[in-house]
Amino acid sequence: MAKELQEIIQRCQFLDEENFKGEDYNLFQVAGQKCFEEGNIAEVLEIVQNEKNVVIIKNMGWSLIGPLLRCMLKQEQDDVERQYCMKILDKLVELCSAKELILGFLEQIEQASREQTSAAILLLLKSLQEALLKLDTKKAYSVGLSLSTILSQLSLLPIPYTKEQLQEDQHGLCQCLNALPQFVRPFVLEIVQHTEIISGGNCNDLKEELLGFCLKSLKHPLLMAELDPLPEEMAENPLRQFAAEIVRILADIRELFPQVRFQPACKSENWDDEDISEMDKQQSSDALACLTYIILVQDCFGVDCLPVVFNPSYILQCNMVHIRGLLKRTEEPVLLKGLALLENCLLRLENNSLFPQYLEFKGCITTPQDLVKIMTQCPFESLRKKSLKILQLYLDKFDEEGKYILFRCLLKTSNHSGVEGHIIQNIKNQIDLSLKREEGSKFFTGLQLISLLDMVLSLPEGAETDLLQHSDRIMASLNLLRYLLIKDNEDDNKTCIWTELYKIERNFLKPLHTGLNMSRAHYEAEIKRKKENKIAEPHSSKKTCSQLIAKAKMSGITKDMELQALHSAVFTFDLMKSVLARVEELIENKGCN
Repeated sequence: MAKELQEIIQRCQFLDEENFKGEDYNLFQVAGQKCFEEGNIAEVLEIVQNEKNVVIIKNMGWSLIGPLLRCMLKQEQDDVERQYCMKILDKLVELCSAKELILGFLEQIEQASREQTSAAILLLLKSLQEALLKLDTKKAYSVGLSLSTILSQLSLLPIPYTKEQLQEDQHGLCQCLNALPQFVRPFVLEIVQHTEIISGGNCNDLKEELLGFCLKSLKHPLLMAELDPLPEEMAENPLRQFAAEIVRILADIRELFPQVRFQPACKSENWDDEDISEMDKQQSSDALACLTYIILVQDCFGVDCLPVVFNPSYILQCNMVHIRGLLKRTEEPVLLKGLALLENCLLRLENNSLFPQYLEFKGCITTPQDLVKIMTQCPFESLRKKSLKILQLYLDKFDEEGKYILFRCLLKTSNHSGVEGHIIQNIKNQIDLSLKREEGSKFFTGLQLISLLDMVLSLPEGAETDLLQHSDRIMASLNLLRYLLIKDNEDDNKTCIWTELYKIERNFLKPLHTGLNMSRAHYEAEIKRKKENKIAEPHSSKKTCSQLIAKAKMSGITKDMELQALHSAVFTFDLMKSVLARVEELIENKGCN
């Protein structure tokens, strides 16, 4: 086939450029492809380098890109053949139309199989860059198209998470991401140099394309990636390096502050362009949230990038929209970023430094509810524990009135006994601090406190309340009541607890006493039936047991496990009754005095 290609070349050498026919292009492409398939690479290189063939290669050479890349991707290719291929590629970039080369390169990247995607990108990236730099017109559009195509193909590759996966880089994603910043660097420098002289339309277009590239990279893969540093004995995390490069690009093109980040009305919340789709809004919102996380939490760019005029409360306020967006997702890496970003913003603040006015900002009142949702519904135990820790941190940052508002809100909305028990413990701590101060507290002593205690010292369904399901809340409420009766002297009555006893007894203590007696009797009867009945029980009995034990699914477990659960329930009732008895004793002693 090298001979056939030579014949086509010889025939076309005598034709003017405008006389080339479609048939000539087809014959040239087929013959060139056969040469690569049969290993006649040296002959193709000789033809391409021949000065007599400049016009032919200039017009037809771009059609060799596909066959050339397929030849380069062959695993059995030796070093000499690879060098020949690289020389052919360099000559094509030198002679051919930049526009046709770019389209040819991008076509090959799009058509590459998943297994060859990264290899194809790495082989063509330098040549694609050179072709883009040759463009005089539509450079910005072509740069944007190239970056979009590359990122689109890379999004099909799995993201490595573990240290082993990052080091192995089986699919070449990390290699490609590390090569991309070098690819865009000349275009970044062009913007920087142009900005220093004068602002212009062409440069603004290029800037918009690079900004789009950065936002897409933040959305994928960085939003889903693990960006923590690797141990010192291992190499740097390549995804973390890529994140740092993205931040550096944004800083260089002057899109890091203030347009991209800290804005009270974030772009994701305030869009003026009606043509922007909801998907585009969400993608940009995710990208900006990821960017904020990288800068504040990972500090990939250095602390100097954070303007000193931004005080901690302002940073929290402006990033709340990003935090909310991350916390509403379900993917573990995204939730981790949301929790870490919120924790970072909170740790900048002094305890009791946030006024209740901050709760008027969008997200500040609902973020604790998002944390509760993670604490109670997230399948990852580590995230549930971290959410609880951050919820407490969040509560600690507000002053008394802010805490009071948050406590009421969480008691109304959490619908989870464990969370309610935690909030009641916080209320107890605040009352304790207030009682130790001479001036007391407007919110945790007196009439304001009574309003809060009405929510705490009550049973949702009276005596019919499922005591096991609400055990954490009930125990916390009993302990709070016992504390108040002991610590707040009846003569002082700073918490007004003594004047409210009649209502507490009616709404809480008496129904609880009745409920405990009923529940304990039910469970003891069930234990007796289980012990006496050695044969498999009928379905109705299992159903009854399932309903009693906190609606747990009892099918598929052993009789011993069922008995253990029943005894555990009875122990819980005994514990409640013990504290309840102590409360009633304190009240009775008051009546005797």
